[in-house]
Amino acid sequence: MIDKQVAKGKDPFKKQSTKKSKKEGDDKFLTPTKFSQEIERLVKTSGGLISYIEAVVTYCAENEIEIETVPKLLSKPLKERLRHEAERLNYMKATSKGVLPL
Repeated sequence: MIDKQVAKGKDPFKKQSTKKSKKEGDDKFLTPTKFSQEIERLVKTSGGLISYIEAVVTYCAENEIEIETVPKLLSKPLKERLRHEAERLNYMKATSKGVLPL
């Protein structure tokens, strides 16, 4: 077998790579971009029936992701949407950036 590989110009001692499809490799690690896209998709496909907060909780439950790991997965735009929603629902105190007292 080594003689056949040498004859073809291949290195017989080179480690053979096992190619996996992109889909398999991508599912192992969740990036903030992928997480945000999935949350956006859930909210849009629900037609307004599910909020961003509910979408995050649902996605984590379905994919067995611990809620404690979510802050690492939040992109800046998604953080802003969640913050706005939480303020609107009075879960958080409203921030008053840039407002000067009169």
